[in-house]
Amino acid sequence: MSLFEPDPLASSKDDAERPLAERMRPVTLEDYVGQSHILAPGKPLRSQIERDQLGSIILWGPPGVGKTTLARIIARMTHADFIPFSAVLSGIKEIKAVMADAERNRRLGRRTLIFIDEIHRFNKAQQDAFLPYVERGDIILIGATTENPSFEVISALLSRTKVYMLKPLAEDEIVRLLERALPVVKVTASEDLLRQIAVYANGDARTAYNILDLAAAASNDGTLGSQAVEDAMQRKMLLYDKSGEEHFNLISALHKSVRSSDVDAALYWLGRMLESGEDRMYIARRLVRMAIEDIGMADPRALEQSIAAQQAVHFLGIPEGDLALGQVTIYLAAAPKSDASYQALNRVIEAVQSHRDEPVPFHLRNAVTGSMKQWGYGAGYQHAHKFEDALPDMECLPESLAGTRFYEPTNRGAEQRIAERLEAIRARKQQTPKE
Repeated sequence: MSLFEPDPLASSKDDAERPLAERMRPVTLEDYVGQSHILAPGKPLRSQIERDQLGSIILWGPPGVGKTTLARIIARMTHADFIPFSAVLSGIKEIKAVMADAERNRRLGRRTLIFIDEIHRFNKAQQDAFLPYVERGDIILIGATTENPSFEVISALLSRTKVYMLKPLAEDEIVRLLERALPVVKVTASEDLLRQIAVYANGDARTAYNILDLAAAASNDGTLGSQAVEDAMQRKMLLYDKSGEEHFNLISALHKSVRSSDVDAALYWLGRMLESGEDRMYIARRLVRMAIEDIGMADPRALEQSIAAQQAVHFLGIPEGDLALGQVTIYLAAAPKSDASYQALNRVIEAVQSHRDEPVPFHLRNAVTGSMKQWGYGAGYQHAHKFEDALPDMECLPESLAGTRFYEPTNRGAEQRIAERLEAIRARKQQTPKE
């Protein structure tokens, strides 16, 4: 007899006293939503589960993505004794007692599946206690953690398990789960309203279920209303559609506010997008574009700052990464503006399209063989470092475009210094005697 009661595996959908997330917990892989990268038909983990050949694993992912649910489904499908451990309540004595039971079960032909939720909370001594039993195959260990196993699980145990990373659920996946739950909470709801809940849940199914449960309890006529959802989320729902007009309206407002150097307006439109659940990497990409298109050489560091913000968002996630987006928005809005480099490239593209493809002048070609040198490759090339101030006077454009100016810098920010430098270069080249 184990010291721990097996986890109740029977469906609890009809038990109204249980949280909605528990009542909606799927019991088969077919009902499980998400994690297709490891559970789609033919994927290694699914194949191991279906063939009942699973070894010890660690499920690593954010809250509410189905780690516990997957462990329970595996227990059902493998017909193993399912024993959940608590890192808070279980000491070495309890662990060793259950391990002894598991060893006896193995000799009798029965398997024991040990599920450790939040395995990162087990200390080194507790994790060490599982090692010999995992190694001998007395138990199948499934650990679940929201923390990086490389830092939180001892290396000896980590080397004896396979780590699977679980991803936040996509909005469409959460909407599908909420649609399944509507008959359980006895309400109807529009897809737009369910999608608002999914956006707010940010990949966490448990959060989405909790909002739906609270909002359904406040709905008297069997129809889920926006006010009930707002009350459950304790925040106002903003009009937004990531693929519709409002999506483009808001990013347009942000871009034009930055271009107009209106810091406060830029921050406001950024805040609207953040609160509406916009993809942070999409915002970061657009800010990088603003740095290139509207600031350019007037402040070359704008591109560095926007790329740094993109990296910070990727590294920190939500909500800490939002601060980086706010910071770079202020930087870009306050920076001097110039689209001269953007327009220069447009002029180049126009020239390329409207002129024939002239051959590269011989003096700009490398003579990589003796024959090429005899044919005139490299003849007349002027090596810049052999000239005063590294300024030769040779023409590098094709003959039909010689002397064309594509880049016309402004007198704003760093571009003013660039303009002065270019004028000095051009004047110097005109004074340089031809060889």
